[in-house]
Amino acid sequence: MTDCFDVTLYSGGHKGAEAEFGKLAEHWGIQEVNFSFEGHNIERTRGVRVLSLEELDKGDVSMEIVSARMARNYSKAEKIRKVIQSIFHMVNNGYHMIAVGWIQPDDTVKGGTGWGVELAKLFNRPLNVYDQERKTWFSWKDNKWVAETPVIIDKTFVGTGTRNLSDEGRKAIHELFENSFGPAKKN
Repeated sequence: MTDCFDVTLYSGGHKGAEAEFGKLAEHWGIQEVNFSFEGHNIERTRGVRVLSLEELDKGDVSMEIVSARMARNYSKAEKIRKVIQSIFHMVNNGYHMIAVGWIQPDDTVKGGTGWGVELAKLFNRPLNVYDQERKTWFSWKDNKWVAETPVIIDKTFVGTGTRNLSDEGRKAIHELFENSFGPAKKN
């Protein structure tokens, strides 16, 4: 079992899965860093790290590349670009990538969460996704999704996912924390 006091969650602090990861990190005494940018509203206020324009630029990538990798057409809106750039910082800092959402037939994950998942694949990071439709965890192994329940063993991890978190998704995140760190500390 990992000592939760030596662990850091990297996230974006948005409502849904990211807020749930943050609430549980706080409950377990885990450090939390939520990447954001000027003018961006997030739910979590603990551990907020507002990225400068120069820092955002470090995560810049052509929206055509993102669209091609995700097999979707993304708008070229500046806010979408900044979200994509901030996701880079989450994945670049957190070693183990854990997401909640929906795995698509092309093996990508739905929505902006999918870009973080693709970066984790490119960075060859441990990667787990809880698929809310199939109600099970999957790991990315040998270029395919394999049903497998994750445990957090690394000192840094990314907790991200859909804004539309289901009760099953919430329960899956809670069980992940219990399986990784034992019972939550008493307040």
